[in-house]
Amino acid sequence: MAREQLQVLSALDSAKTQLYHFTAIVIAGMGFFTDAYDLFAISLVTRLLGRIYYHKDGAPKPGTLPPGVASSVTGVALVGTLCGQLFFGWLGDKMGRKRVYGMTLALMVICSLASGLSFSNEAKGVMATLCFFRFWLGFGIGGDYPLSATIMSEYANKKTRGAFIAAVFAMQGFGILASGVVALIVSASFDHAFNAPSYATDALGSTVRQADYVWRIILMFGAIPAALTYYWRMKMPETARYTALVAKNAKQAAQDMARVLQVDIEAEEQKVEKIAYDTRNTFGLFSKEFLRRHGLHLLGTTSTWFLLDIAFYSQNLFQKDVLTGIGWIPAAAKMSAIGEVYRVAKAQTLIALCSTVPGYWFTVAFIDRIGRFKIQLMGFFFMTVFMFALAIPYHHWTQHENRIGFVIMYSLTFFFANFGPNSTTFVVPAEIFPARLRSTCHGISAAAGKAGAIVGAYGFLYASQSTNPKKTDAGYPTGIGIRYSLILLGIINFFGIIFTFLVPEPNGKSLEELSGENEEDEPASNITNRTVPV
Repeated sequence: MAREQLQVLSALDSAKTQLYHFTAIVIAGMGFFTDAYDLFAISLVTRLLGRIYYHKDGAPKPGTLPPGVASSVTGVALVGTLCGQLFFGWLGDKMGRKRVYGMTLALMVICSLASGLSFSNEAKGVMATLCFFRFWLGFGIGGDYPLSATIMSEYANKKTRGAFIAAVFAMQGFGILASGVVALIVSASFDHAFNAPSYATDALGSTVRQADYVWRIILMFGAIPAALTYYWRMKMPETARYTALVAKNAKQAAQDMARVLQVDIEAEEQKVEKIAYDTRNTFGLFSKEFLRRHGLHLLGTTSTWFLLDIAFYSQNLFQKDVLTGIGWIPAAAKMSAIGEVYRVAKAQTLIALCSTVPGYWFTVAFIDRIGRFKIQLMGFFFMTVFMFALAIPYHHWTQHENRIGFVIMYSLTFFFANFGPNSTTFVVPAEIFPARLRSTCHGISAAAGKAGAIVGAYGFLYASQSTNPKKTDAGYPTGIGIRYSLILLGIINFFGIIFTFLVPEPNGKSLEELSGENEEDEPASNITNRTVPV
């Protein structure tokens, strides 16, 4: 039986959509804008880094990052993100969402700037410092995942909670788009100013000295939007759910939300004390009670996010290699160093504009109508279908006249990733766990996703190499080729469909209904099955 809800929480659940909701979306969303910008901008400049720091005189191809360096530069921020998700997720439940929120943003701003100021002119020094600062950049980014999702879920009303959380995450799409646009503007400006020849025409002259500024400017730009929102992030009050249910301060929760909602709210200190001393709501993360109530839910959120990010990050970080493989981006030797940045950025920007960004906002529009479960199932299904459709007749798509068809279908995998599991895996963990464990469980789920991203970033780099030793990049062993790599990603997406059946449907329910925090004398069997999708 459900006990009577606290007035402050009922007021939040039933509040009409108003200015503070949109303010919270922008403040939290700008963190995700920076997250996506920083994580995906690196894929635009890795080839440039190879040309600048690993040029070999007389080589038939431009310099490329050695395998260990390439995987480290691409993946070290993901390792930092995984660590940050676990640490700041736990800290957000211990210290409060607001107190930790500013730390993550400050770390992101400082390390974004420091990444572009990587010391030395020697390859080893630049790569070492770049990896160092990108690890700590990732650490700050990692904290933004559980904190932003938890804050938005605890601020939102019951009716449109999914759309609000998804809108915060949708700022990722604009971050990916912005990284491409900034790279286009910077590379076009430098290319116009210095007009270098292609590598085939003049190997040494194709990489002008000023190209070293290009990658630094692109990476440093990510600090600007985050810095602009730091003041407003610090002005946000702590969420009422943390203040009332975790900190046990009913009076402060009522005061904060009365000011935000501009209504009178009773403190109800006795109700908070009753909830605080209810032994049903004191179990820990590693208890049998948590395992019974939420064990399958946590398995569902971690496994689906893990599988999704293997495919999602493989596609995003290495789309330049896939598009080069089908001939949509010319061979490196036919371009100058800065010209190559422009062509790669152009391809990423077109895909982001036509499929990535729309996919995010389709989720925002439909998540509270269709539900999280159906969107996630649909997304994984179509990702599987399109991946196999690209991979099985791969030779057909490499023909010059069929390249546009490949790009369209490849773009559709991005669309259904974002109008699908890439959004829902972020939303659901912020809704279904108790307030005192919500940030921690979201951090664990997100960290599982980043473990998948690391598998994708490191694995695809090697797996996608040609089976012909003469066609592999310098320093790489032979792989299974792009065709079989795409088939493997299709199989991973199929497993995502299966594990989605462990994920509950939170649509239309309050956070306390979903977590069981508002239950009183309910039989155990009802609690266990409360959120199974139907």
